[in-house]
Amino acid sequence: MNAIDNGKMRKEDISLGELMSILSAAMDSPLIFYYGGHPVKPGYHVTEVKAGRLSALDCGANPEAWSEIFIQLWDIEENDRTHMPSGKFHAIIRKVTEHVALDDSARLTFEVSDGAQPMQLYCASMPILRAGAIHVELVARPASCKPRDRWLAEQAQASACCGPSAGAKCCS
Repeated sequence: MNAIDNGKMRKEDISLGELMSILSAAMDSPLIFYYGGHPVKPGYHVTEVKAGRLSALDCGANPEAWSEIFIQLWDIEENDRTHMPSGKFHAIIRKVTEHVALDDSARLTFEVSDGAQPMQLYCASMPILRAGAIHVELVARPASCKPRDRWLAEQAQASACCGPSAGAKCCS
């Protein structure tokens, strides 16, 4: 049984390696995550980092397999703390790598909760350095039908490849 490698991320997603590389260039800058239209509170914690190799069967009976890293953020207000510096987040992740194998190219998922609301899953957009801080927008990760997604991608590729402007150069 051949599994489809589902490690291919959406073009908007970033990997752990990309995030860490960007953070290493601005270690003293505050790191501010945004989700649901607002920033995390200045006292947020990285409460857990998990890595896993996942296997599944999609709704079209296709086997799926991918690596994923989960970073859990606890969105709380704590005393007079400020947003975590990028260097501290970077150090936390590097500390995890001493005990857990993290694939820098794996799909990156953030689990976020304020301790009262249920945890929700997000993917990270490309970080932006603005006003002396690193800003990372976390975008909700919706459910999807993988066979349909693959079919739509194939249709888009065929349309782009064989459309009127493409001529016959890539059509068979």
